[in-house]
Amino acid sequence: MKIRASAILSLSVSALWLSGCDTKSHPTAQEHPADQFLKNIAAHCGQAFAGDITANEPPSDKPDPFEGEELVMHVRGCENPVQEIHIPFHVGDDRSRTWILTRTENGLRLKHDHRHKDGSEDAVTMYGGDTASAGTENRQEFPVDQESIETFKREGLNASLENIWAMEIHPDRYFIYELTRPNGREFRVQFDLSKPVQAPPAPWGH
Repeated sequence: MKIRASAILSLSVSALWLSGCDTKSHPTAQEHPADQFLKNIAAHCGQAFAGDITANEPPSDKPDPFEGEELVMHVRGCENPVQEIHIPFHVGDDRSRTWILTRTENGLRLKHDHRHKDGSEDAVTMYGGDTASAGTENRQEFPVDQESIETFKREGLNASLENIWAMEIHPDRYFIYELTRPNGREFRVQFDLSKPVQAPPAPWGH
């Protein structure tokens, strides 16, 4: 009986040891991709980066506000823990645009804050959408939300009613802002995260 009891005790201890090792190898809770996505951007907080347009189709018959302008994104307004990040997008001397990323209960929300030089809000502002899927730590997509659709309808911007925005972040390599529509519209700006540039002034209204 003593030998059997000793063997049972030895097996029990071994099982507990293996159980502890298994818990470490396979964590019960995995971080949501949205959280890692925000952390990847926040790692560059305070820095600014220059960008280039890599897609702008189809060509517009109207003057392009981005053509020939210096494009700079500036990561700022990062909270700790990271729940919201503000990313002003400067087009030459135009400091009217700020992308706002916010952690929601189910994922992320992207809003576009547009201001005039005096800081007042543009008629078309705070539009965007929430993620409809988990996405990944490197890419998140934002279909247009109903509030934005109502804004676009009010302002006669019917081409924007099916907007899908996306952002990609590959730390220390590049960041992408993207807009697509089912009709073939595609706009994309890629920023070089390996070469920080001088931080621009604060965006209008901030």
